[in-house]
Amino acid sequence: VLQYLQYPNPAGLERVKVDRYSRTTYDRVPKPPPHGPKGTDRLTILEDTDGDGRVDKAKDFLSDLNIATGFQFGYGGVFVLQTPYLLFYPDRNRDDVPDGDPEVLLTGFGMEDTSSLANSLIWGPDGWLYGTQGTNITANIRGIEFEQGLWRYHPTTKKFELFIDGASNMWGLDFDRKGNLLAGTNYGGYLMFHGVQGAYYQKSFAKHGELHNPFAFGYFNHVPHKNFQGGHVTVGGFLYQADAFPPSFRDKYIAVDTLAHAVRWHHVKPNASTLRSENGGVLLQANDNWFAPSDCTMGPDGAVYIADWYDQRTAHPDPDATWDRSNGRVYRLCWNEAKPSKQIDPQSLTSEQLLDWLNSTNEWKVRRARRVLAERGDGKVVSRLRKMLHESNDDHQTLQILWTLHVLDGLDTKLIAELLDHHDPSIRAWAIRLLADDTEKLEIEHQGDAAQLHAMVMLKLAQMAVSDISPIVVRQLASTAKRLPPEESIPIARNISGRTEFQSDPYIPLLTWWAVEHHAIAGVEQVLTEFVSPEGWQTPLARDVILGRLMRRYAGDGSQTGFAACARLLVSAPNQFQRQRMIAEMDTGLKMLGRKKLPRLPLPGNNLAVKQVDDSGTTGRLKAIPPELADALTGIWSDNTTDPLIIRVFIRLGNQAAIDRAVALVMDKTATEKTRLLMLEILQELGDEETCVGPALMLVADSEPRTIHLAALKLLGRFSDERIAKQLLTAYPKMELPLRDSTRDVLLGRVVSALAFLNEIDDGTYTPDEMTVDQLRRVALHHDDRIDVLVRKHWGNIRAGTPEEKLAEIRRINNDLRAGSGSETEGKLVFEKTCASCHKLFGNGKEIGPDLTKSNRGDRNYLLVSMVDPNAQIRKEYLSYIVLTVNGRVMTGLLAEETPTSVTVLGAKNERTTIAREEIEEIEVSPVSLMPENILKDLKPQQLRDLMRYLESTGK
Repeated sequence: VLQYLQYPNPAGLERVKVDRYSRTTYDRVPKPPPHGPKGTDRLTILEDTDGDGRVDKAKDFLSDLNIATGFQFGYGGVFVLQTPYLLFYPDRNRDDVPDGDPEVLLTGFGMEDTSSLANSLIWGPDGWLYGTQGTNITANIRGIEFEQGLWRYHPTTKKFELFIDGASNMWGLDFDRKGNLLAGTNYGGYLMFHGVQGAYYQKSFAKHGELHNPFAFGYFNHVPHKNFQGGHVTVGGFLYQADAFPPSFRDKYIAVDTLAHAVRWHHVKPNASTLRSENGGVLLQANDNWFAPSDCTMGPDGAVYIADWYDQRTAHPDPDATWDRSNGRVYRLCWNEAKPSKQIDPQSLTSEQLLDWLNSTNEWKVRRARRVLAERGDGKVVSRLRKMLHESNDDHQTLQILWTLHVLDGLDTKLIAELLDHHDPSIRAWAIRLLADDTEKLEIEHQGDAAQLHAMVMLKLAQMAVSDISPIVVRQLASTAKRLPPEESIPIARNISGRTEFQSDPYIPLLTWWAVEHHAIAGVEQVLTEFVSPEGWQTPLARDVILGRLMRRYAGDGSQTGFAACARLLVSAPNQFQRQRMIAEMDTGLKMLGRKKLPRLPLPGNNLAVKQVDDSGTTGRLKAIPPELADALTGIWSDNTTDPLIIRVFIRLGNQAAIDRAVALVMDKTATEKTRLLMLEILQELGDEETCVGPALMLVADSEPRTIHLAALKLLGRFSDERIAKQLLTAYPKMELPLRDSTRDVLLGRVVSALAFLNEIDDGTYTPDEMTVDQLRRVALHHDDRIDVLVRKHWGNIRAGTPEEKLAEIRRINNDLRAGSGSETEGKLVFEKTCASCHKLFGNGKEIGPDLTKSNRGDRNYLLVSMVDPNAQIRKEYLSYIVLTVNGRVMTGLLAEETPTSVTVLGAKNERTTIAREEIEEIEVSPVSLMPENILKDLKPQQLRDLMRYLESTGK
């Protein structure tokens, strides 16, 4: 048992800073034991010496650990995760005392958040040691950087790999009987991720940024779950694979439900190439809300062992909060009718006897036997294993033998080739996977006598990609293709992409794309030859999944090679619809390059020749538009075009005629309002000050539809030209109220124009009522003494209500609520008017703030505090931010989207503003919620009762 007593703060380190997501930076990286700071975590042996099912002896194997989050036995010792290290403590004489100081196997795991560190070590059937890393932290191990992910380490070759990239805060790993890797997750509504080799998975992108591969262009979600129950933390799960429980529990997923104080079991079922899950029932429900199960596992006796955190806290509050460290406990849950089993130390058995354990129905014994055999490396049993493999009539036993042969290095290409024709798809899939897991062996097979056999096997894989009917096999073929060199990978991927039966599979299309993307640049000629063909355009998976992403990939690369490939894709498009689609994909790819200057694209009427552009400040950036791309695009451009996609792409490529055309359409009153608004949107993203300010000011001053006025103001908000403030202040008195509000937003965004407008109020031109509290808070962000003086003069100190005032408001509302009953129907109407502009409930409303459907609406006091004092607790993903640009503009809002080249801010009016990163000087968290205070103040008592009735309802 690992006692996590040091949580939440590492011993001996000082916090230098804590960011908006509670990620902590420490003053240094601690040295590994025994040289680093000593903590209070312990690895303790609990022993039942008399066999009555209760521990009666305890001994610390290790003490002084400092934030240790996982351990696993093997290879004459214990592997221990103590961030940032994976350590190995030898105990080769097995006296339960470490033989000496630990060996540092890996270093670089992230340590910014102690509630989501690397954890959950488990041996895979392939002999690798697997682990996870959760959310909120960044690891950099041997040059591989990742946040969330599943990783693996090989104990003898010392190799390290990132197995999957992404996923949420995972705690708990296990393999099912077919070798599928399942990872527990704390994401409400789901139980797990299905970890597939080389795949990318969902992250909290607003919080943690994009996937490390910007060209992944997709990701897998959680395993779909039916009838979710309990709290949102479902972790520490495992597949029950023993006989001590009734047969109905075999292969059921058992996991702890921390927030609901329970342990639950679930069905896990096939779902094409992946899995789905469904709620089964409650295995254990506590009558004590301090019961906080944090992990569970199956013991050698087939009983379920449950780790209980046991504390009144189940969340992760301030790192300086107190925790109860005196009451951790472990429960053993057994079936009354289960027969006692005599435990045998596997180390005491011969290798031949351990082979018999591979037939056990208790997975604990099977896994332990395989691990001990791997440690011994006993080649004498390989011949018996091969015989067992050929004689086996049980597919599950065959799979166990295959895995064991692999860990003993008893597989060769000839045997794998035989297994590629096995009738069981899981065996075929694992044969494919194990073939490519050892990349060094693959390189050797390219040479000498083995080369011919290797070539035959690669041809066999390409044929299976055409003919194998199992989605499990085809899924593994796609994963394996990513690991092979392009000349072997791309034919496999091309053959899979020609299959119509897998185009809607949950995993196969994206896995195929990732194999292609991996070689998109290094193997560009192979990729284009295989995919850019009439056949490629005719098969749905290739056409709809691969070709569009290829265009996006090559455009986003921004290189000579990439743009030349774009030209070939564009020219190959078989019809106008597909050409338009390819241009849209090119636009998306070009957007990844940001606003950095590209060479101008020569087109008729532009009178520019292709020329070299000094672009030394942009590493690897295109220095000239390749002639192939210019030729491919020439026929697409028309001086009279109104197509926003064409205009946007040509502006991204630096074409001046496209910029001029966008401005001309904006100013053309005969153009449709939709067209003009689309052009303004394009200029808001891509226009420059010199081109845009004059026309936008003319639009604001002229008689235009309100939508045009508002879009022009949003465009002006990007720029600091001194003409803007002068002309807006002149036009302001004649504006209608909604336009004045948006004009103030523009004026108040910068110090000079904000000061000018406040002086107008000070001179009596406008009354102080002209300003909203939200706008006053925004001008305070300029930290300008002249502005602060004017604000205090006319509005006093702009502050939130005091705690006493908020308490009084809660009491007032409670009194109104107790005075009568509410109507759910009327309450829905109040919600739509008051709350739905930012919150969603039962599918109704917008998602600027949290979806209230899953919130703790049964607690009235929680609801009232959240509404009266929205700043008391702001969930990390709904923090408001202050964005300061290099030209002095200030904006506030949620970070709706972050990419390597831009940030999108979502304001309180549900307006999205995208700012290029090169224009941003600083981003900092705002202490004030985007939700205003006093939102309930103007509601009548009956409206309050109606609203509360609706908020507390089930929505049925």
